[in-house]
Amino acid sequence: MRTTHPGFSVLLGPDYAGKSSVMSEFASSSPSWRLISTDERFLQPAHALIGRLRRDVAVDVLPSLGTDYSPEFTASLLQTAVVHLRDRIEASDPSSPTLVDSYYYKILAKCRLAGLRDNPMYTWWRSFPQPRRVVFLDVSTATAWRRSGNGAATNRLEYYGDRPDPKGFAAYQTKLRRLMLDEISHLPVTVIRAQGDIAQTAQAIRKVLSDEDR
Repeated sequence: MRTTHPGFSVLLGPDYAGKSSVMSEFASSSPSWRLISTDERFLQPAHALIGRLRRDVAVDVLPSLGTDYSPEFTASLLQTAVVHLRDRIEASDPSSPTLVDSYYYKILAKCRLAGLRDNPMYTWWRSFPQPRRVVFLDVSTATAWRRSGNGAATNRLEYYGDRPDPKGFAAYQTKLRRLMLDEISHLPVTVIRAQGDIAQTAQAIRKVLSDEDR
């Protein structure tokens, strides 16, 4: 049975929606918020391993996904991020406002898109504490493609095809968006369109989450 946890919310969205930038804006403008992410800038020194694993997956595993490394092996490595986020949530003070980057929702969707349609890990992940709300930071595929440097910054879990191009990127991101929204359909969700001004986007998200506390 999935239960909500009163102390945290999740910031979710497609690739290049601007989640990391919003989290950084929260860090500088809302110091009372606890920010949980596998992004290295938000990791404690004791958790540096998570950053190294993330880099190794991107550099060594994803380029050989489907050849040297199976979807099952890749998902097993990605699970370290999922469990780390769960552990940090469970160690947090429920009375403190906490924002979690993507949680397991995005990783689960990407594992499915990599060919692992069902796996016992998914049942376990879905038993983890659930947030009080998900803010879905949405962005057009055209904008996301430009933000990726026209594909230069992408990895194999961000587009369809042998190499990134606008069509394969848009098709993948559209499917990813649908799968993520389906995964969070049991939760309160607020969709916010990403704006060019990160401070304005962060303020819009902060207002949604603050209004819920009233």
